[in-house]
Amino acid sequence: MELIMLLAVIPVFALTTSFLFRPGALLKAYNWYLRCRLGLVVRYSHSGSYRFCYCSRGTPGGATPSVLLLHGFSSNKDTWLPLLEYLPRGQHVVCVDMPGHGGTSRTGPEDYSIEGQAHRIHQFVQTIGLDKKPFHLAGGSMGGNVTGVYAARYPNYVSSISLICPGGLIYPTETNFIRQIREVFNNPEKPHPMIPTDIQGLENMLKLCRHNPPKYPRQVLRGLLDNSIHNNDLYNEVFMKIFDEKSRHSLQDNMHLITAPGQIIWGKEDQVVDVSGAAVLRKALPNSQVALLDDCGHTTHHDQPRKVAKLIMDFISALDVNTGNAKKTE
Repeated sequence: MELIMLLAVIPVFALTTSFLFRPGALLKAYNWYLRCRLGLVVRYSHSGSYRFCYCSRGTPGGATPSVLLLHGFSSNKDTWLPLLEYLPRGQHVVCVDMPGHGGTSRTGPEDYSIEGQAHRIHQFVQTIGLDKKPFHLAGGSMGGNVTGVYAARYPNYVSSISLICPGGLIYPTETNFIRQIREVFNNPEKPHPMIPTDIQGLENMLKLCRHNPPKYPRQVLRGLLDNSIHNNDLYNEVFMKIFDEKSRHSLQDNMHLITAPGQIIWGKEDQVVDVSGAAVLRKALPNSQVALLDDCGHTTHHDQPRKVAKLIMDFISALDVNTGNAKKTE
């Protein structure tokens, strides 16, 4: 009886100890659990010596095109887990760690520019066989910038795109964040609002990205910080490339080359890149569909994952597979 009680207590003790002393490890375990529950499998592919890390669910060749999701700056493939909860189980979906992020190779600045990332993503597409049939490409923030540039550079590979609060535009209304980022770029010694070094900085970042951020316990915040702070040097390097002269307005410079049917999704309360950017894209992509979300900030897939998932799937389903053009909708 004592042995049975001891065996029952050990997991509780281990969980409590992890929460108190290794909250980062516990959060990683929780993401592993979520991936398993959602039927996602973590995989690796290679282009020469370059390694891509990604997770996927389903198989290509279904009734709808495959969906490839590109995350934003200083994030990773797991950021899409809340969205994947609401995508159909039969939908083939792939979430990849962007160059230098997560488990994907870290090389150098040439791969961290927006053009460099688009090139690497095309290599990834080829390594896993997504190049066999046009696929739907969706990206948020930095990933939205890369999505637009990819669609402009490799038009024959995408059936349609979703640009979610993308970076890389000249916004009619400039946010305080953009002004602050410009100051950081000119003086790297200034604190970066997207690269926190302490709990307060992390809380400020969450408030910046989400319209109504949840009140996380301090240990959860500590775990989030522990899992990211060792990447800060990399994030600074990536930031200097995506905000330099060549990448800062990459989407703006390439949007006139986009021919794929486009969807624009933006949170009306976005404090990172202003929702006025949607009008810029709408003008350049006259056949695109625009969805502006109430009570939603920059990370739309966290603030309103169910809504964003439905928008993406409805958009894909509405496409005329024979002509590649979006059907008219009310």
